[in-house]
Amino acid sequence: MGRTIESKQAVVADLKQTLSEAQLAVVINYQGLTVAEITDLRRRLRPTGTVCKVTKNTLMRLAIGEDAKWQPMTEFLSGSSAFMLVKDDISGAIKAYQDFQKASKKTELKGGVMEGRALNEAQVKAIGDLPSKEQLIAQIAGAINAVTTKVAVGINEVPASLGRCLQAIADKEQGTSDSEAA
Repeated sequence: MGRTIESKQAVVADLKQTLSEAQLAVVINYQGLTVAEITDLRRRLRPTGTVCKVTKNTLMRLAIGEDAKWQPMTEFLSGSSAFMLVKDDISGAIKAYQDFQKASKKTELKGGVMEGRALNEAQVKAIGDLPSKEQLIAQIAGAINAVTTKVAVGINEVPASLGRCLQAIADKEQGTSDSEAA
């Protein structure tokens, strides 16, 4: 039995809500996946803040409606489509999907939409190759730490070199006074 109009409206409203929170939408062809494999994909995506929705293309078309941000997705709405709606960790979500794809070898990436632009498979994979948010924070913290360490060493070196200079002058004067005494 098909869905009622009310249930379709509820699905469209849920899709609109999820899209409003998403930064990236990735469309995949899920044909041939079992329910257990879809569940595995969802489990892998969950830690990255990604929701995987399997819905009819017509319902997704209604959800994106006149929203210019998601309008380019219409070119990917054909065949069996699953939608990965990424909220937080974009590169982590793409990497999780790629790991799943290597394991199952059944899905195919159709494309994605980010900030109102349609992305082809290569562009989505390039985004996936970017470091994760945590890695970027660690790299920035490391760079800041390196700069502060160099500044601290430089500041510490001024009095140390001044002390060595004064010691050398004192040693020189000591040496000249010893030679005069002899």
